[in-house]
Parts: sequence; structure tokens; C-alpha cells
Amino acid sequence: MNFYNKQKLFYCGIDLHSRNIYICIMDKDRNVLVHRNLKSRDTEILLKIFEPYKHDFVVAVESTFAWYWLADFCADNNIEFILGHALYMKAIHGAKAKNDRIDSKKIALMVQGGMFPLAYVYPAEKRALRDLLRRRLHFVGIRAELLGHIQIVNYQNNNETLKKLGNNKSIRKDIPDFFPDEDIKKSVEADLQTIAYLDELIPKLEWHILSKVKQQYQKELAILSSARGMGNIIALTILFEIDTINRFDSVGQFASYSRVVKCLHKSAGKICGSGGSKIGNPYLKRVFSEAACLMGAYNPSIKEYLDKLKRKHNKRKALIILAHKIAKAVYYMLKRETVFDINKFLEKK
Repeated sequence: MNFYNKQKLFYCGIDLHSRNIYICIMDKDRNVLVHRNLKSRDTEILLKIFEPYKHDFVVAVESTFAWYWLADFCADNNIEFILGHALYMKAIHGAKAKNDRIDSKKIALMVQGGMFPLAYVYPAEKRALRDLLRRRLHFVGIRAELLGHIQIVNYQNNNETLKKLGNNKSIRKDIPDFFPDEDIKKSVEADLQTIAYLDELIPKLEWHILSKVKQQYQKELAILSSARGMGNIIALTILFEIDTINRFDSVGQFASYSRVVKCLHKSAGKICGSGGSKIGNPYLKRVFSEAACLMGAYNPSIKEYLDKLKRKHNKRKALIILAHKIAKAVYYMLKRETVFDINKFLEKK
């Protein structure tokens, strides 16, 4: 975890909400200079409040869903902006008394004391397309859940096992007839209609994304696409989530950020379990898991390696190990600007 450790004359902590913000500005000696509530849309008033201090000033806010506009506002007015990692800000969430006034002051104190845990402020010019890729991934997840629900209903009624429905549209129209109960039939029809809609929506989103990134990440996209099974959309999701591989000093940092490894908890030389499973990027975890399935299907050598892992562990554990291995390969491919080498990928360390 990185902490903000620059020295400033003035520090601003903001407790940010969807419609209002609570501001606390203090000097380097921890004297509170401004402490007040403000509507989010009152940006002119906000700029007047910042004006006397902006020559040597930093604005800090916890990473919640509403931070985009404030980061852009600070960038437009040449004000340093930093984002706090929500899951590391225990001084706020673990307090006995908690309200907007207290939280804003605690944020300012954390910055002034060098204990503000930094999150990445994603560049504004790439933010919208990254969020569209995330939305596309969300719709893919919904589609998979709907297909899974149809299989579950089929098992509940003890019918013959259905074939894989993912890309087999021809057999979908007959599926509701497998269920004599009218309510069950309606439930399955609702699933199928939603799946049919998503089958049209997802490719349209993918086409739009690919048309927008013709001039971005061309070299990196060619590098990642050299691995069979890692298509353009998976590669673009990875690239837009990391922004630049130079953010990460080591492959371990990248693997941890991608949630493909567990972090051990130790005390007095003994292992006390693991933690931090919700710290990192969930979208990278999902896309590396998807890449593990696809690369195992499209590469005979990787499929053979995956089958060995399944025999040694189980299917779930085997895919987790393969996803971790793919994440490490992606890091080195982007860092060294080299294409995928299956021999290096499969060699024993």
C-alpha cells in the first residue's frame, strides 16, 4: 500500500456524497481553517473556498462512486487531487462516532500525517470507455447467470441434461416445452428472451468499443492478442483496467492487484490464514478467469497442462492457478514488449 507523503502548507479532506460534500481545510499545524457543508453543484463557491490555499494545497477524498467530477474539477483548476483506497481507510470506518463532519476532518488529518492510503486516479480521457468495457462485462455475467438458471430449473424437474446453450440458438426455442408447469415455462421463457436481447446487445457494444480504440493501445493489443484464446475484447479490458503497466513495480504487485493470489496473514512466524480477497481489481480477476477458460480451450499444450492441474487439485483450483499464470505472463509481455511464448509459459520454474 502506498501512502501520500508530500508536505503541503494546506490540506483538504472532503467527505463526498452524491448531492453534497463536507469540506475540512487545515494548515500544516493542524489548525482547522474551513469546516462546512456544501452542495455538490456549487462549484463556483467551492473554487472561492479553495482560492486562498490553492498555491500549496492538496484535495483528498475517499474512493466512492462520485469522485469523477471532483477529480476533473481539480484538474481544470490546477489543484492537486488524491484518491483514498476505501478498504484501507480504517480510521474512518472503524470509529465509534461517525458523521460527515468527523470524516472530513479525519481525511485531512490522514493526509497531513502521511497515513492517507492512495488509490489510482484514472485518466479522464479513458474513463468512459473503461466503464463501458466494465458494463459489457456485467452484461456477459448476467447472460451466464441466466443460462445457469435454466440448467438449474431443468435439474429441479429431473429432465434430461440440456446441451450447452451458450451459442446454440437452434435448441433454445424448444426448451420451454420441456416443462409442463405454466409458471416454470414462463420463467424459462423470460430467461431466454433476456438472453436473446443480450445476444444482440453485447456484440453491438463490442463493435462500438473496437471502433473507438483504433488509435489506442495498438502495440499492446497486438502483443496480448498473440496468445491464442485472448481476443481483442479481453485484451482491451485488461489494458483499460491497468492503464499503464508501469504503475506496477513487480509482477507480485500486479498479481495482487488482479486478485489472482491470496495474501497470507502471519503472526509470530505462524500462518494465520489469508485475507484481502476484496482488495484489488475485480474486473481483472474476472477477465483473467475468462482467459484461463478460453486459452485452455484453444491451445492443446495449455489444455494438457490444465488437465494435469485438474488431476492434482480440482477444476476450480486448476483454473485459479492458470489465471495466475496468465496474469504473470501478461505483466512480462507488456513490460518487456514481447509476444506470447508458449514454451516460456509452460516451463517449470
